[in-house]
Amino acid sequence: QVQLVESGGGSVQAGGSLRLSCAASSRDPYSVRSMGWFRQAPGKRREGVAGIDADGSVTYADSVKGRFTISKDDAKNTLYLQMNSLKFEDTAMYICAAGKFRFPRLQVDTYNYWGQGTQVTVSS
Repeated sequence: QVQLVESGGGSVQAGGSLRLSCAASSRDPYSVRSMGWFRQAPGKRREGVAGIDADGSVTYADSVKGRFTISKDDAKNTLYLQMNSLKFEDTAMYICAAGKFRFPRLQVDTYNYWGQGTQVTVSS
């Protein structure tokens, strides 16, 4: 079992930056090989934002390319999402996820473990 706890959310003006963190507990290197960030706004479907695998390969949603950067610190079992040039439409609950697959993915149904999320609100 893997537990994920997000932090770093908050309110920011458009154009600002935030850095999200996701602390993973009991990470078993044989059960978790990829991690990702998702977001969900009220009344909308959960969507993949960024993913990273054990080798450091990454993938991003087109809407955040060039603005968001996903990274990880294996020694600290922590996943990060650096968000720059934030837009109003980035407002959502941001949720960390972990999966057993090898390559980074953005599909919701491929992930096995989920955090509770941290709210990001961008004011225009």
